[in-house]
Amino acid sequence: MAGENYNELSAFVMVARERSFTRAAAKLGISQSALSQTIRGLEERLGLRLLARTTRSVSPTEAGHRLFGTLAPRFEEIAQELAALSQLRDKPSGTIRINTGEHPAISILQPALRKLLPDNPDIRVEIIVDYGLTDIVAQGYDAGVRLGDQVAKDMIAVRIGPDLRMAVVGSPDYFARHPIPHAPQDLTGHNCIGIRLPTYGGIFPWDLDKDGHEVNVRVEGQLVFNNIGLRLSSALDGLGLAYLPEDQVLPHIADGRLVRVLEDWCEPFSGYHLYYPSRRHASPAFALLVETLRYRG
Repeated sequence: MAGENYNELSAFVMVARERSFTRAAAKLGISQSALSQTIRGLEERLGLRLLARTTRSVSPTEAGHRLFGTLAPRFEEIAQELAALSQLRDKPSGTIRINTGEHPAISILQPALRKLLPDNPDIRVEIIVDYGLTDIVAQGYDAGVRLGDQVAKDMIAVRIGPDLRMAVVGSPDYFARHPIPHAPQDLTGHNCIGIRLPTYGGIFPWDLDKDGHEVNVRVEGQLVFNNIGLRLSSALDGLGLAYLPEDQVLPHIADGRLVRVLEDWCEPFSGYHLYYPSRRHASPAFALLVETLRYRG
């Protein structure tokens, strides 16, 4: 539309993303009434309702979803280019937002930041642990971390860690009361500590693999968690068998606090990758982070 007011379009994108006039107004630095008037003016000129409003929520209409999907990536590109221009100086600077799971945050990102941040005081990193397959572009993240086979084809992916293995473990006290499982089907008779992830809806099955033969075991037990720490501590307390990343349990196996079983059913699989949109212009700070994380094993 010729002569369109891009401030109005930017205001609409902010409201649609935040699903709240209050939060959007705060981020834009204007009053809620002024923001509401801006959106009403845009809707009147377009002749379309863009946002469905109730006393409790704000959500895009069908037309609003379409407009948001078109505008949001373009405003993000503009913001990235402006940020890149502002960072053209000797020291890399700016904020980098990363969406990741708990395990890579602990095992890969945190060790890398210990090396990166002390020498780069103008870089700020925001890490959000999220167990869902978040749309990093729509949610305003600079990058995400996923396993190699989970990265969308339209993203740039940089390997940041080695192949991974899982481990099935229990405490010596637990095995003093229960038999050692020798095959995946034996797990059905054990008190297994479950994993609930939003992307699966129900309890996450334990994926076991041996010589190309894959078995997804639907385990049951008294405990279900959505994080590593509670699963590990519960296994150490003898409350059941846990299915955990190998690197998180090896020290406890070495000191005799955990016993590993079904090791031959836990084969390596593709490790973690940092991914980001192919159209993203890499700021000096982001480029430095990528090189710090890049796996060179």
